[in-house]
Amino acid sequence: MKLTFPHMGNMYLPVKAMAEDLKVDVVIPPKSSKKTLELGTRYSPELMCLPMKLNLGNIIESIEQGADTVIMTTSFGPCRFGLYSQVLKEILKDLNHEVEFVLLESPDKKYSEFLNRVYSVTPLRNPLKISKVVLRAVNVLRELEYIEDWILKNSPYCDFPLHEFFDELKTDLENSYGTKEMFKKVKIAKNKLNDFNLNKKANPLKIGVVGEIYTVIDNFSNLDLFRKLNTMGVEVHKSLSISKWFWEHVVLGSLGFKDNHVTKAAKPFVSTGVGGHCRETIGNSILYSQANLDGVIHLMPFSCMPEIVSMSVFPKVQEKYNIPVLSLIIDEMTGEAGYLTRLEAYIDLLSSRRDNLKNEKSISWN
Repeated sequence: MKLTFPHMGNMYLPVKAMAEDLKVDVVIPPKSSKKTLELGTRYSPELMCLPMKLNLGNIIESIEQGADTVIMTTSFGPCRFGLYSQVLKEILKDLNHEVEFVLLESPDKKYSEFLNRVYSVTPLRNPLKISKVVLRAVNVLRELEYIEDWILKNSPYCDFPLHEFFDELKTDLENSYGTKEMFKKVKIAKNKLNDFNLNKKANPLKIGVVGEIYTVIDNFSNLDLFRKLNTMGVEVHKSLSISKWFWEHVVLGSLGFKDNHVTKAAKPFVSTGVGGHCRETIGNSILYSQANLDGVIHLMPFSCMPEIVSMSVFPKVQEKYNIPVLSLIIDEMTGEAGYLTRLEAYIDLLSSRRDNLKNEKSISWN
């Protein structure tokens, strides 16, 4: 068995380390590229969303390197993510690729369900040892996401090229083995953050990024939005991460906790789950407004049903909280030049808006 999985942000690093500890032969797919997207677009139904097309491209590239088993998460509800695995199976079958799928459902009820799926790909049978490996992998991801979030928030205050520091860290982690070594390296890198000099007198624009989780987390999908914003001198707050999802759905979900402060903030506008991260999109936008951020960027793949609901709710949110929201819809046809032009125009508008508010010229975004 040669296992592979689709890319999603930096998740490939802890998954690689976890597979090594679990004695699993794993094929890391090439990083998402134009070729990946072209492959996925060529064989996917036209109106399927961007994440599925990239998932398909990742899997095909891994199959070309010898993978015969795909492990991926799945879900249920209105979001089409829950249908990915079946659609992918049929497409790969039509392409004469015989591969097995191991699906990890969100284990909101029993952690044992998650362990049973893991047993199907590893020779290990010690649940305590497997749980320790999984926990270390989650901790690696959590610390990695902490470093990335710190960089996104502090780049405007620092002259050192922090994104290059993060790129070098990821390269180092790619050459490490197992969760213990990877966790040690991530902790060392985290401690180095204290050595960077920050100019706290700076007063950059502050923007929160919300939306569908894949396009928020995956830098190829969002055309490296976060680095672009930092380059423009913006302090960036990322609303979603994989470790947050794991904590809320795997840990708190298994204990029966369903709501948190984000979904509670969204309740006046979206009172029930509609799939995907619609409630998180609205709730985080409200919380960012209450935290006095200058604006919100909303990311979504073209035809994403839950985020279409979010877009229909945003006018009411903007009317009540007077926070500027820029929605960016992304698919395989998105051009980087036009995308960048919209970003630059939005930043200019936010700067003017802040100056007007500072001069007590209260204006509405609507």
